[in-house]
Amino acid sequence: MLGALEPLFPRLVGDVGGTNARWAWQAAPGAALTHVATYPCADYASMAAVIQHYLAEHQHPTPAAVSFGIATAVTGDEVRMTNHHWAFSTTALQAELGVKRLVVLNDFAALAASLDVLGPQDRRAVGGGQPVLGQPIGVLGPGTGLGVAGLVCGRDGHYVPVAGEGGHVTLAATDDREAAVLAVLRQRFGHASAERAVCGQGLVNLYEALCQLDGAPTLRLSPADVTEAAQLRSNPTCVEAVHLFCSFLGNVAGNLALTLGARGGIYVGGGIVPRLGDAFEASAFRERFEQKGRFTDYLRQIPTWVITANNPALIGAGHSLDD
Repeated sequence: MLGALEPLFPRLVGDVGGTNARWAWQAAPGAALTHVATYPCADYASMAAVIQHYLAEHQHPTPAAVSFGIATAVTGDEVRMTNHHWAFSTTALQAELGVKRLVVLNDFAALAASLDVLGPQDRRAVGGGQPVLGQPIGVLGPGTGLGVAGLVCGRDGHYVPVAGEGGHVTLAATDDREAAVLAVLRQRFGHASAERAVCGQGLVNLYEALCQLDGAPTLRLSPADVTEAAQLRSNPTCVEAVHLFCSFLGNVAGNLALTLGARGGIYVGGGIVPRLGDAFEASAFRERFEQKGRFTDYLRQIPTWVITANNPALIGAGHSLDD
């Protein structure tokens, strides 16, 4: 926490991904988030358009402050989404909306900012390990893309979110089958980043790569089709695609833990993993997370959790208005 700012209410908070934009209203300090609503990004011409639609639909006045996380790097006034066509100037957007304060941050930095208010009921442990107080924390999660962020503890004992674009790191293989899949992805995309495999479209990419390797017919499947077929065990290629998805996610999570020294733990968010349920806990995720040679024992002591709370990124966006 860098220092308290003047509290401004009412406020609008948002979580904007490549597919959907989710918004909520907070009327006063300590008030619950209300009027949570989700809109397909493709239905709106701009960020301002979807915000104005939300306010009109719920008959809200112009808020004093707006804060939202967005699925892209936020490095200055100009913001351009990675997996959607929206682009805007933050100063121009603030002026168009007529609000006193506007905060735009990376969506996983917003998610990271919510972790200090999550309770035991808001997360599910996968594997063992115990968090070390005051040590860095990592958070990542597959959705439309792959978000990655961290939390570091300042001298005052408060955690500060650290945004990054770790979803675009180069993906590594841990066995020959994974290496063959990555070769197909490199051939197709040029660079086999983690996001090419570990996100919604990544599930489809993995399925199609496996079909190509095995000479099997390739069906036109959506990410939901792949996960459903895997859960029903009606398509063995989909089963393997989900297996690889969880394995690659564990590998990336382990790399994040090593990079940050994240002995405070690793949190997995996003929209896909919670829907896998018990299948995720039975997957290769934790094995691949720990499987780092001489640092296996180090990683075995780091806990990993799946975030099960509703709309935690909205909570984190609100916190960013106060810090």
